[in-house]
Formats: sequence, C-alpha cells, structure tokens
Amino acid sequence: MTLQTLSDLKPELPQVDAVAKRYADLQSSFANANDDAQRAAVVDQWNQLRKELDTCSNLIELRFHQDTANKQYKEDRDYMDSILPKLKEYAVDMMRSLLNSDHRGKLESEFGKLAFDHWEAEITTYDPVIEQDLVQQSKLESRYIELQASAEFEFRGEKHNMSTLNKFAESKDREVRRQADEMRWDWYQANGEELDDIYDQLVKLRHGMAQKLGFENFVQLGYKLLHRIDYGQDEVAKYRQAVQEHVVPLGEKLRERQRESLGLEKLHYWDLSLFDSLGNPAPQGDHDWMLVQAQAMFDEMSSEIGDFFKLMQKAELLDLKSRSSKAGGGFCTAFPTVGWPFIYANFNGSKGDVEVFTHEVGHALQCYLSNDKRVVDYLWPTYEACEIHSMGLEFLTWPHMEMFFGDDAERFRQVHLTESLLFLPYGVAIDHFQHLVYESPTASPADRHEMWQEVEQRYLPWRDYGGAVYPSKGGAWQDKRHVYLSPFYYIDYTLALCCAMQFWLHAEEDRSETIDRYLKLCRRGGEASFLDLVESAKLISPFADGCLTDVVQKAAKALGV
Repeated sequence: MTLQTLSDLKPELPQVDAVAKRYADLQSSFANANDDAQRAAVVDQWNQLRKELDTCSNLIELRFHQDTANKQYKEDRDYMDSILPKLKEYAVDMMRSLLNSDHRGKLESEFGKLAFDHWEAEITTYDPVIEQDLVQQSKLESRYIELQASAEFEFRGEKHNMSTLNKFAESKDREVRRQADEMRWDWYQANGEELDDIYDQLVKLRHGMAQKLGFENFVQLGYKLLHRIDYGQDEVAKYRQAVQEHVVPLGEKLRERQRESLGLEKLHYWDLSLFDSLGNPAPQGDHDWMLVQAQAMFDEMSSEIGDFFKLMQKAELLDLKSRSSKAGGGFCTAFPTVGWPFIYANFNGSKGDVEVFTHEVGHALQCYLSNDKRVVDYLWPTYEACEIHSMGLEFLTWPHMEMFFGDDAERFRQVHLTESLLFLPYGVAIDHFQHLVYESPTASPADRHEMWQEVEQRYLPWRDYGGAVYPSKGGAWQDKRHVYLSPFYYIDYTLALCCAMQFWLHAEEDRSETIDRYLKLCRRGGEASFLDLVESAKLISPFADGCLTDVVQKAAKALGV
C-alpha cells in the first residue's frame, strides 16, 4: 500500500522470538557467505531490519508523547521498553561479528570506517547483565514524562498545562509574570519529593549499569552512549571554562541592559524572559496562519526546502498544538522505512513557537535529505552535529521573520541573538551539574540541589528567584527534561550554537552560498564525525582556540554591547 499520511503507517509490534530468528539467520548467512558481495548483502539486510525496528519504536514513543493518558499507547510503550534491551543485545552481537570478522577491511571499504567506530563504542554500552536495569530506566523515564504531562493550572480563568503556562513568562504585566512563575514553582515544590526520587533512582541505576559494564562511573558510559568519537571530557571541560571566562561577563552586561530597558530596580527570575517594555515580539497569527507563512518562507529560501515542507504538511507529519495529556517539549523523530521525519512541538502563542518550529524543521530537513544513506548509523549524525542543522536554520530564516512578526521582526532578531548568547552559560551549567551528579552517585537529593546552586552561581550569577523558596534552594534544574531523559546531551546545543552563529555570519556576506553549504551539510547526515562535518561545512570547531570568543564578540557587536 502506498502511504499518504502518517495514519497509514501501522507497523506490527515486534515479537522477540521472530526478531531473534531473523538475527540468527543473518549471523548464519554472514558466517557462510562465500564472497564480499554476499557479506555486504547481509549487512544491507541487517540495516533493513534495524530500520523496521526503529520505525516501530519511534512511532510508539511518539504516540505516547501525543497522549500520555491513552491506555493503549502506554501499554505499547511499556511493551517496547521491556523488549528493547533484548533487541539491543541482538544488535550488539551482530556488531561484534562484523568487528571481529577477518573481512572487516573489505567491509569498512564498502560501508565506511565510521560505522565500525560507532559499533566499537556501542558494544561497550551493553551486556545482558544490565537488561533489567534498562527496563527499569525506561519505566522511571516514563514516570517523569507522565508526571510533567499531568501538570494542570487554573490561571486567570483558564486551564493551562506546563507549556501554555510558560507563555505568561513573556507578559508585559510584571504581576502576571510573577504569579505565573509562583504557580509553576509551587507545582515543582508540591512534586519535588517525587521528582527527587525519580532522579535519585535514575542516577543510582545508571551508575550501577556503568560499573557492571566495567566503567568507573556513568560519566564514561554516558560519553560512549553519545558516540563521542573525536573528543572527550577534557575538551568539554575546557569549553565550559571558556564559556565561564568569556560569555558569563557578557551575560551580566546583557542582563543589566535588560533591567534598564524594563525600567526595573532589580531583575528577578520572572523578568528574565521579557527583554523590553514593549513586550516580546509574538507571531501575528494562529497555528494555521503560521503554517501558511512557513510555506511561503521556505519556498523563498529554496525550492528544495519548500518542496520538503509541502510533503511534511501533506503527509500530516506535524503535531504542533498544545493540549491536555500531551507531553511537553519539542522534538523531531523519524520513520526510516518510509523516509519520513516528524515534528512534535507545543505552540503557546509566544515567539518561542517560531524558534522551536524552525529548530525542529532543521532536524527534519536533515533527516529527509540524508535518508538515502546505506547504513542506518549515517541517517543522523551525533547529537552536537544534529543541532547545527536545527540551530543553523533558526538563524538562516532571519531575513524572513517579517512574515511572522511584521514590524517587530528586527526586535525579534535582537532578542533571539541575545537569548542565544545567554543560553551558552545555561547549557554548560546543565552539563557541569550532570558531571558533578554522576561523579558522586551516592550523593543525596539535598546534595544535588546544592550542586545546582554551585553551578548556578558560577554560570548564571544574575538569577534571583525573588523569594521563591523551591528554586532558591536549588530545585530549578528539575524542569529540564534532558537531565532526566538524555544525560550529557544538553551541552551539544551550545557546541552547535557556536557553529550555527557562524552560518549566520557567513550568510550576512553571501546568503545563497551559505544556504547551499548548509543543505550540503544536511545531505551528509552522519557519514562523518562531528569535527569532520564541521570542517567540511567551512566552520570552525567550538573546541578550537579562539572560536568561541570570536563568535561571541561578533554577536555582541551586532547587539551593540
């Protein structure tokens, strides 16, 4: 059947026995292959199997996020979570066969050495001894997602979830901002004990898995899980230090300018999302209007991007409206058997809708353009490279922001750039916090709250919670889902941002050439490592001496700071 929309995609839940047999057949075929062509054919068959399993798993995960209260969606996710460790065991065994093959050299020539580098990292992250630990980890992560999605607020005569309540952080009325902030932190305080318990179990569970696999702690395992092949903890620590030295002082100047613009004696936490007394720019229409504007924008940018977005709409590959029981956040997932990406977000009427939307379209575009890669491992690059596509598109769409904000477009660009610079210290603070947590896995929840206070003071000294008890005592990290669900991922956004801002600067000189270079990077997918992809796009690595300071100085100059 030809698929027209996502609703036509109905993969059957994988059965462990059936998958085991397919893997056994693959192993047998590889062992008995008579020549290089037959061995390559087995790898191709394995890739097809992985595409099928990924498509099913990703669709189940998406459905659960779309409605966390749906009993069937939850049962399907629980089932998938229960069998994923076993499926990973089969995949790791296959990787070992390929890595240990006498014909590895020929296979590397056929499929690329990078795939083997990824498999070398992957086989260190699994052993059957941690199978039940992985199942338990998934259950705890689901518990966090469901808890966040269950948050309901009655505010100013309307019902809100966490996503829609957040729009009041940008209200011009300071009392509205304060009340919404108070209501939000009251929810975290009321649920703080459960949030601490979930994370405490996750930390101890992950540390235990790391030790069972032969690592000192989860920091080492976390880096392996992210397939960080061409850099490690030393480079990341040096980068965090550079942010502290060169960006935090600039952040303090930006916050002081913000305080003056708002005419406030003191800038409190509930003021941080509003940048001038006119109020933040907001899109001038609703969800449907924004899609029309987006289509026109992408058509203007490139026929290739425009045609891609037409497909996304026609195939119903967008879920952008916030609603009850829908999990928060935004992400892009994919269904590799059909070559379709999917964009998930929670619009709330703020400028963030445009930012999140263009961000996730960048991910989806890359996925779509690189779906022809022969090896599953190349469909996506590693996370820090993925975020170049997303953040890069945020900046490359700048000239078209009049379509969404009208006369406020330039103010939007100024705010977006300001927030981008202010994000760098926050991103590294989240990363530093996680290093502290996983280096001290026996710490108590109270200890972790003190750890967050420590990194907050170092990277975010302008934060003043104005008497709000829970965040003042170190609980503010709990609203960052990456801390619970994606350990050590968050700094990838900041590494990518250094590269994305370079795309912006290059586009100021030659927009057409820069967009072509951006699309070329998207088409490469994950066929090269992070640093190689950066170099191929004529960008400078964020780890290179002077890269961060140079980009930040140019951005600060554009802001007149």
